[in-house]
Amino acid sequence: MSSVGLVLGGGGITGASYHLAALLAINMATGWHPNDAEVIVGTSAGSFVTSTVRAGDLSIDSIVRPHEGREQVAERINKQIYQRQRPGGVVRWVRRGLLPSLRKPGVTMLLGSPALHHAGGIADWVAEQTGEISDNWPDRATVIVAFDIAGGHRVAFGTEDAPDVALKDAVAASSAVPVVFSPYEIDGRYYVDGGVVSGTHADLLLGNADPLDLVLVLAPMAAEEPRDRARFYEGVFDRVGRSALDDELRMVESAWPDTEILVLRPSPMVLEVMRPNPMDPAAAVPTFVRTLASLRNKLAKPDVWDILDRHLNVHTHRP
Repeated sequence: MSSVGLVLGGGGITGASYHLAALLAINMATGWHPNDAEVIVGTSAGSFVTSTVRAGDLSIDSIVRPHEGREQVAERINKQIYQRQRPGGVVRWVRRGLLPSLRKPGVTMLLGSPALHHAGGIADWVAEQTGEISDNWPDRATVIVAFDIAGGHRVAFGTEDAPDVALKDAVAASSAVPVVFSPYEIDGRYYVDGGVVSGTHADLLLGNADPLDLVLVLAPMAAEEPRDRARFYEGVFDRVGRSALDDELRMVESAWPDTEILVLRPSPMVLEVMRPNPMDPAAAVPTFVRTLASLRNKLAKPDVWDILDRHLNVHTHRP
């Protein structure tokens, strides 16, 4: 079987649903399990799914538990993720976010801003979902990306240059969306969502010792086709996501010219339920269901299926 690099991009709660459904669809169509990937790079929502995959726990129960309806799933996700706190850290925000933004306007203004929620609930969810591995790190190459506020740079947990942290804390840091969640503290340093730099960070695959045969990217926030009645900011986020991903993939192509690349993005049909608020727990199940339906057609296209057939040992399967 070919060596595969799997990139799971950011995208909020609906992005996580998209990842889970897309990976299950690939598994059902090919027999390949995402945990067989040589290396996985996860950012924000993709970091949570990365932890689930590396724990070997990818299944429909990852999102919908037995005897749960759509409303019960939304209620559970809301309770697990949105744990409230008193807003704090105003001085840190002024020093690390507001003042730097006056000199160089941009997203830095939002970094470290006080919020009503903390990402500790995400760490608890990872612990519940993955068990003992949550306090350690997966044996196979796994990279979780967050942003260090004080340092002003991305941190790729799981690589040699990054601090050693527990998997659950890395995921919480990577998922601390500014304004929605307060920065997540690990050993005295504060981190926010790795998506403030890029939604994918596919270039981190180049840290693998050998070239990979296939790079498989799932990019919920880099859609190519807009949905009807989309809000203006959706197009902005998608353009930024596509631009960052294109730059990263050019780096991969330059370093590994023989590596094949396959990017999967949500279709307008899927975007209709994913958006306009990707952080809405009520959209989790509809996104999961529509992604499964959409991927059935997407994977069956010859240009996609031929790539999967070459690399995922699918000669005994049919899409």
